[in-house]
Amino acid sequence: MLSLKTPPQSLCLLRLSAIGDITHVLPVLHTLQHHWPQTAITWIIGKTEAALVNDSPGVEFIVFDKSQGLAAYRQLRRKLKGRRFDILLHMQVSFRASLCSLAVRAPIRLGFDRARAKNMQWLFTNAQIAAKARQHVLDGFLEFPKALGLKEAVMKWDLPISPEADDFAASLLAGPEQFLAVNPCSSNRRRNFRNWSIEAYAAVIDHAARRHGLRTVLTGAPSDEEREYAAAIAETVEQPVLNLVGRTNLKQLAAVLSRCRATIAPDTGPAHIASAVGTPVIGLYATSNPERTGPYRWLQTTVNRYPEAVYREFGRTPSDLPWGKRVRNPHAMELITVAEVTAQLDRIMTVLANHDQSLR
Repeated sequence: MLSLKTPPQSLCLLRLSAIGDITHVLPVLHTLQHHWPQTAITWIIGKTEAALVNDSPGVEFIVFDKSQGLAAYRQLRRKLKGRRFDILLHMQVSFRASLCSLAVRAPIRLGFDRARAKNMQWLFTNAQIAAKARQHVLDGFLEFPKALGLKEAVMKWDLPISPEADDFAASLLAGPEQFLAVNPCSSNRRRNFRNWSIEAYAAVIDHAARRHGLRTVLTGAPSDEEREYAAAIAETVEQPVLNLVGRTNLKQLAAVLSRCRATIAPDTGPAHIASAVGTPVIGLYATSNPERTGPYRWLQTTVNRYPEAVYREFGRTPSDLPWGKRVRNPHAMELITVAEVTAQLDRIMTVLANHDQSLR
């Protein structure tokens, strides 16, 4: 643990991406602001990710646009020229982030412990967080304020939703209807295999309508794959859905999710956005470990078939494998059954109904 006699005057937080991880940084940010209200905080963040959190109060955001290539690094250096911070929190283990860190002048450069400092991040830091094995990503992030002596974490997200975004969501999700959000796809990456089947989603959507009177909102990014997936789901279901795939920016997505009774999604950023705005999440996990990357506040409602997928793929248990080991099998998500997902939805709706009744 670092010994700080007084709170720092300035602190630079470096975390560029991705969407889910950006939501995991919010409790770190609130912990810092709670304990050190006078400390000036600067956050170096990716362009896409900034759109989600850049109106967080009390923070200066410096946007790094990776699409600009080398020009982005030159621009970052110009923005930080002549500036000095008391502390750098280097919270990303990518070469891109480490190159960005070279533009930050700070006597304390806190990074991950050696085991987690992938891509030689340890070369760009001079202090490390405590070595903890098999932590959730968010818990790993909270080791940063702990290393600075801030032992009491503030488990608060407070993801800002602008009035404009809320008006957008209200115009679409108006009236007496209640909504279920389904974000069917994860990001399109090579050998990702996180998406559940179209037929399974359709079965759950129809169950939500019949059993709970929920209308489903489909959410997602504007990629061809996600648009086609959503269109196929809309054609398969018996009940009409509201298809917003590719029709929202991140703020509008957060607003939409905040107005839903629950969200169903695989391991993807919108699941964490839903969690950050307080909406119950049913995570669908088989190819990745929810104990590491699941929706932090809703692990109890996550359908976890990762242990079985690991055993089928490797003949071992998750505890026998490196933390975060992925299952690269296109059939792994088939282990998740419709009955498991509807059972979790029924559970959530019962709890919400009881809560609503208690408020009357």
